[in-house]
Amino acid sequence: MASRPRSPLMWLLLLPFLGLLWVPFYNQREPVLLGFPFFYWYQLAWVPLTSLLLYVVYRSVRHDD
Repeated sequence: MASRPRSPLMWLLLLPFLGLLWVPFYNQREPVLLGFPFFYWYQLAWVPLTSLLLYVVYRSVRHDD
């Protein structure tokens, strides 16, 4: 099986990992959004953002073989 060239967009998949890796960055209460402390809404914001990033990378590397 021949290896496919990797797309540079695959580096985008590191963003959610790095964004959630360093907990002291978002381990705080302020700012509050809709009653949720920053700690919670920051993590929850990564769920749709990660889905969007996965979609973008998937569309860039997908091959219809």
